[in-house]
Amino acid sequence: MRRRHWLGASAALLAAPRLAPAAARDNTLRVAFRVAETGFDPVAIGDENSNRVAACIFESPLTYDYLARPVTMQPLTAEALPEVADDFRSFTFRIRPGIFFADDPVFQGRPRELVAQDYVYAIKRYYDPRNNSELLYLWENAGVLGLTELRERALKEKKPFDYDATVEGIRALDRYTFSVRLAKPGPRFAFLFAQTGLAGAIAREVVEAYGADIAAHPVGTGPYVLAAWRRSSRIELVRNPRYRERIFEATPAPGDAQAQAIARALAGRRLPLAERVEISVIEESQPRWLAFLDGSLDQIELPVDFAPVAVPGGALAPHLARRGVRLQRVPQPDMVMTYFNMLHPLVGGYAPEKVALRRAIALAYDNDEELRALRNGQGIAAQSTIPPFTSGYESGYRSEMSAHDPARAMALLDLYGYLDRNGDGWRELPDGSPLVLRLSSTSSQISRRGNELWRKHLARVGLRIEFDVATWPDLLKRSRNATLMMWGYGWVAQSPDGGFFLGIAYGPNSGESNDARFALPAFDRLFERQSVLPDGAERLALMREGKNMLAAHMPYKAHVHTITNDLLQPRVRGWWRHPFARDTWVYTGVDMETSS
Repeated sequence: MRRRHWLGASAALLAAPRLAPAAARDNTLRVAFRVAETGFDPVAIGDENSNRVAACIFESPLTYDYLARPVTMQPLTAEALPEVADDFRSFTFRIRPGIFFADDPVFQGRPRELVAQDYVYAIKRYYDPRNNSELLYLWENAGVLGLTELRERALKEKKPFDYDATVEGIRALDRYTFSVRLAKPGPRFAFLFAQTGLAGAIAREVVEAYGADIAAHPVGTGPYVLAAWRRSSRIELVRNPRYRERIFEATPAPGDAQAQAIARALAGRRLPLAERVEISVIEESQPRWLAFLDGSLDQIELPVDFAPVAVPGGALAPHLARRGVRLQRVPQPDMVMTYFNMLHPLVGGYAPEKVALRRAIALAYDNDEELRALRNGQGIAAQSTIPPFTSGYESGYRSEMSAHDPARAMALLDLYGYLDRNGDGWRELPDGSPLVLRLSSTSSQISRRGNELWRKHLARVGLRIEFDVATWPDLLKRSRNATLMMWGYGWVAQSPDGGFFLGIAYGPNSGESNDARFALPAFDRLFERQSVLPDGAERLALMREGKNMLAAHMPYKAHVHTITNDLLQPRVRGWWRHPFARDTWVYTGVDMETSS
């Protein structure tokens, strides 16, 4: 009833003769987040939205060609792609002279040039125990020589991390050159240096000056600076006046008409295009949608609730097309899932009855109904944790991940002693004690509706579930402390390496990307073997075996890979969602001559 009311209201607004003049004719790009950010210190970023902001403030040595598909890397602050030697164990980066950090009081009015040592310091920060970075595993898994030992020494001696210690793994060779050495081959290691929010340069004096408040004072060499921030409400970025002259260049695929058009429109333009980016946090889908309709937002990732009225059948609705609104419909390299805390006494563990419980829960849930009822068909059912567009994804692969089979679920539960012993309609544990599942979630509308799907499907097989509702930042903290039984969210690929999505089940990543705390020695060995192999048939076979292991043990229930519908106001220029880069706003401008 309520959903039908919202759709009716939307249809009425679509029929209005023109957009309300809410957006001023200025060079400001207005966008929205549906989930609140957490902060902008790279070592502490664990969410997608904070990463999108950081990607506009900080710069890594490498980036991706904005329009090229398949994706290709290109230099950003580096003079060229790194020199690779010793079977992918040695990488040498040469930074371009004359790049400067944004002005900040810490620099006392003097220009601060970017040097190689800034990248050395930025990477070392992940190893500092005081930072407790959940992203440390990305560097640890790569095997950067000497840094793990440096971290362990700080922990053992209970002394501050020694940033001045020279290690073989990463060191500045001269003012503009640094090298990285790995303990094992890293065929895809360079991808880490194309993530601006992860490998962005940061000045040591800035970190030391702001201390614990560094997340609110990001200072990088990137095209934007943080002008204002009201937590979980509003973020404002303004053009960095010290940003160097950087001219748009890209190589779109010859047959890609949209990308070719963007390349022509932006040819020779200086980046960034917009003077200001204003980001509003609007968690509920209806207010976010209405803000786009009245012109208050320039771009919106269409809430799935409104797909039937905005993109019926996957095409832009005529009402919107007449207003000049444009649609970009793009499959995403993402994976929406629910994890089971393997340390939890109820759903965790590797005993047959525990595996059976998790598999029964997964079989009871219907991914296809989620796609229909929650997402209006905007996605595909997931067969594994590995998403499209990344290595290891196979469109023809099938597994129990997407199976919906209540009869099998009930048979598993019966076989392993999860029975309704007292006749109240709910199953108990094999020892007769109560069996109550607890799923954590946010309070958003789609989360509430998802909870009802869980309740309905599990009730059909006699399983009782309750819901623990909290804010996104609170759930992130509790997940890292392993105090949640079950929680669902999405991972978005940061690079073409699908190995990351196997890494969320790698034992040493527990408490970092591995929120499930899955730790199976056979899987860990497989993960380590595939990580040192170049892409090819041998690696793909190992990754397929890893996917099979996860489907068998079910620490994660993979739900869907989504399709994103970006709607753009007539005045927006240059928007093109990249599968892996997060700095889209740098390339997005607004036409101040177009009526808003």
